[in-house]
Amino acid sequence: MTDPVPPKRIFPDAKVDAEAARHIPSSPQTEDGAYKLAFQDKDFLLRPDLRPVRFQLELLKPELLLEEQRIGSTFVFYGSARVPEPAKADAILAAARTDEQRMVAERLKAKSRYYEVARELARLVSRTEPDEEGKRQFVVCSGGGPSFMEAANRGAADEGKESIGLNIVLPHEQLPNPYVTPHLSFQFHYFALRKMHFLLRARAVAVFPGGFGTFDEMFELLTLIQTGKVRPLPILLYGREFWNRVVNFEALVEEGVISARDLDLFTWCETAEEGWAAVCDHYAEVERREAAE
Repeated sequence: MTDPVPPKRIFPDAKVDAEAARHIPSSPQTEDGAYKLAFQDKDFLLRPDLRPVRFQLELLKPELLLEEQRIGSTFVFYGSARVPEPAKADAILAAARTDEQRMVAERLKAKSRYYEVARELARLVSRTEPDEEGKRQFVVCSGGGPSFMEAANRGAADEGKESIGLNIVLPHEQLPNPYVTPHLSFQFHYFALRKMHFLLRARAVAVFPGGFGTFDEMFELLTLIQTGKVRPLPILLYGREFWNRVVNFEALVEEGVISARDLDLFTWCETAEEGWAAVCDHYAEVERREAAE
């Protein structure tokens, strides 16, 4: 007599109950919102006191889907959503009518060259082969929007590789750029959860010129490394002229609010090749140290 094989589960799948709930006869009781299955009751899920549950769902959904897609690590791209690619920058400059418009257009054009740098860096990164376990490493990940984010996803697409987009609901419409892989395109309500997903798998980060959002993302990462909350990882800072104009890093040292060694947390870069070389050198050194231990 062979051993019995128990079933994998004895409770019905949630999809089964959800479908069954659609065919319940109408009555005053069944039509009331209280009777809805909790996980199908949108009004219930959107209550203020359900915020902890929504936090958990927003953390869990991308995590499960990225794990299912065997994403082992990511190469994150931060940067402005407002800097156009070079051809569009020329059009903006040509359309400028006032001195102020021309000044802004010229500055945008100067930064637009980094669009192609980001695209080329994403190409180089996307050539990384899966590891021995079949997990994909250094998968391109951006905020899913335009400008440098688009350039990153576009570079991965140039190599025929998938890439991630972490978009967010904003008062003005921001759709995912067309180069994000559809089943790796996520939308967030909470900035905090979005930033967490940027870093959970990040093993290198490239930061291009940007505004408040880019500052927020970059300085949070620098703080996490400075305080030992995460291990050091390559942070490539592109556009030295821009960054030194808008942030006086040396003054922070002189004022005593950061240490001189904190300036070593990032690497200045101008080309895709030197950025990728810095990442390779970093992990070669990590490997040497671990072997020595």
